Amino acid sequence: MNQLIDTWSRLPEEEDIMTEEHAWIWREMIRAAVTGDLSDTKVLDIGCNQGGFLRMLHDTVPFRHAVGIDLAKDRVALAEASKGERPIDYVAGTRLSEAGTGFDIAFSHEVIYLIEDLADHARQVAEVLKPGGAYYAVTCCHRDAPLWPSWREKIQGFSNLPVPDHSVEDIAGAFRAAGFEVAVNRFLANAFIPLDEPGEYCPTDLSTIETYTNWKLMFRCTPFGQV
Repeated sequence: MNQLIDTWSRLPEEEDIMTEEHAWIWREMIRAAVTGDLSDTKVLDIGCNQGGFLRMLHDTVPFRHAVGIDLAKDRVALAEASKGERPIDYVAGTRLSEAGTGFDIAFSHEVIYLIEDLADHARQVAEVLKPGGAYYAVTCCHRDAPLWPSWREKIQGFSNLPVPDHSVEDIAGAFRAAGFEVAVNRFLANAFIPLDEPGEYCPTDLSTIETYTNWKLMFRCTPFGQV
């Protein structure tokens, strides 16, 4: 996308419930990706929506400064209004460089599947990370996940963005081609998975368990020669 939008969804309720629904996953992301002190760290959240991940991260492991960037202007305004005294800036932008450069660590949660040009995304991440930095991209919305075809159809019904059909190979390959070492973790494999009533996305308890433990993947992308 080369232009801003108001919201990513045509159904506001799909966005309004994200902070509550994603909170347990964000906690597991932090446990899996953050292993030390962040007090001198600059953090980027790609596709920040209403800003909940960075607020949780700072309240859990305080960082020096963070920027959240998103295409959706209205969501960014809500994030900025909700940050309190935390050292976070939220930016509506179409290029990651609009958030700045020199980031130590970058995150995205269920954003990469909506990015049409993965090669360009990987190049942009390389531009804004500092030497020694890392990008953690989390998604279970990919072609290799058994439920993805039905999910994609549902998401296409309300998304203001196109919904590509990326595979794990597509994601990993784009970052390898851009000069990254790519590793992946089934980071929820040992987590307690909330078993709410089965619904339209996960029709059975077993499908919920299998989706999150087997297909919710955390990609760690670091420039070659860095770990």
